Amino acid sequence: MDALSEVLKVLQFKSAIFFKANFSAPWCLASPQADAVARQVDARSERLLFYHFFVDGSCTVKLDGLPPVRVQAGDIILFPHGDAHTMASSGADTRGPLLDVQTLLRDRPDELRLGGGGESTRIICGYLSCDPILCRPLLSALPRVVTVKLRDERADWLERSFVYAVAEAAATEPGGEGVLAKLSEVLVVETLRRYISCMPEGQTGWLAGLRDRAVGQCLALMHEKPAQAWTLESLARAAGTSRSVLAEKFTHYVGQSPIQYLAKWRMAIASNLLRRSASSLMQIALEVGYETDAAFSRAFKREFGMPPASWRRVQGAEAPPELNDAKRSARSTR
Repeated sequence: MDALSEVLKVLQFKSAIFFKANFSAPWCLASPQADAVARQVDARSERLLFYHFFVDGSCTVKLDGLPPVRVQAGDIILFPHGDAHTMASSGADTRGPLLDVQTLLRDRPDELRLGGGGESTRIICGYLSCDPILCRPLLSALPRVVTVKLRDERADWLERSFVYAVAEAAATEPGGEGVLAKLSEVLVVETLRRYISCMPEGQTGWLAGLRDRAVGQCLALMHEKPAQAWTLESLARAAGTSRSVLAEKFTHYVGQSPIQYLAKWRMAIASNLLRRSASSLMQIALEVGYETDAAFSRAFKREFGMPPASWRRVQGAEAPPELNDAKRSARSTR
């Protein structure tokens, strides 16, 4: 059991679009801010992150306010916050065309082509949609851009499988798109794992906390069983440490106490259930560790500034079946 795995179980990453690109030097392409295309890619998406996996060739990636990043074959570059960026071959004009995601979604080309006919760079690009509240612990701990080398013995199977799945999807083989969606998620997860393993010692934050034995175990327990009546004492005992050590380490890495973190995580889960399920408030309350809907409503209002029922209406989420039945019954008696 590890905290990252437990978090990823509920993050609900969903592959929204992926495409192949074959660019020949000189070439340059600008990618828009993800927020500008989120609803085009997934009507229910509020947050997109995207990646480029380089099969062949190389290029320079530029983001405003950051030094240029050089990437080459076998690298994956991930944009956790959906930043606008440009990619260009050596010596190319950096004022390239803007990627038209809407056209990609409409036409679904087998391969996006661009450039002057020189050296080839082949890229597989993908967008993942996710719930911004559930993903907050992970995404807030990541920088604007993450680059990881995947071409080695440990990930050779993943690269070969991913490239194969892209070819199958392009050939319209049954199930090809589904396989590619799952492998796309695996690709991003492996990128995150490698990024964490390469983080320098002495760094703080949620991701750094995963590498500490006590803090990582504590996070894993809370994410695995968020409804359990955890106390600092029971968490420390399960993590094999003392209350004082756990409290000190957890606050050092995560910036808040374990119980404060647990309360926020429960509300994140609740917000997702309110938006994406028809469960009643009582059912959701029990699922996130509250014995009454009144206690749950108070906690939810402290976090989001309004009661859960009002928040659900604002989000346009589906009402629970029993509420719909009650409304229909009331109308029929008028």
